[in-house]
Amino acid sequence: MDAVRVALLREVLDGTKWPAAARRFASVLRSSVVPQGGGLLLVGTERYEPWHLAAHLVDEAAWSGRPELAPTLVRHGARPSDPAHLAVGLGRLEAAGRGSTLLVVAPERPDGALLERVHDARRAGATVLSLDGGDREVHGLAHEALTVTEADDVDLDIVQHLVSAAAGENTLLAAPPGRRRFRDRLARLADHVTSPPPPRW
Repeated sequence: MDAVRVALLREVLDGTKWPAAARRFASVLRSSVVPQGGGLLLVGTERYEPWHLAAHLVDEAAWSGRPELAPTLVRHGARPSDPAHLAVGLGRLEAAGRGSTLLVVAPERPDGALLERVHDARRAGATVLSLDGGDREVHGLAHEALTVTEADDVDLDIVQHLVSAAAGENTLLAAPPGRRRFRDRLARLADHVTSPPPPRW
């Protein structure tokens, strides 16, 4: 999702908790994924693989100059014959430990095997984050969680767009004034362009 569409989405959701909640979650994500760490692992459930979030984070990593935001997509059905970036199976979670960040996207309750692997990764020192549908066990495993339920006015896909866009914003870092990057200026311009004109009297 480009900067203009994200700005429109934030405008539509202005007055709700979601833009601020997504920025808070993205800030935790950015601070937990360190350049010399074990990398960002992204995993979904058997029925839901977060392809789009992976693609958006790769884009944001490139645009923001933060390559550590580019995740490794861990897949339930990965096969050795798949392209390298799609061939990482659940066994990769066994190597997750201190310095690693594991982002779990679980609109529904994951199977027991995934929960056990996430639990083991957390015990080994990995930071666990979750974008979830409210499952208590997933929520309990996460150091930081953002929950979207069926009762909310947005769905998990929309929140993933907000989180990935916020993760790439350099304004989340304490950058000195006057040294904002091009993408930040573009986002401000998009906000300005998409805002309604002032009333004429």
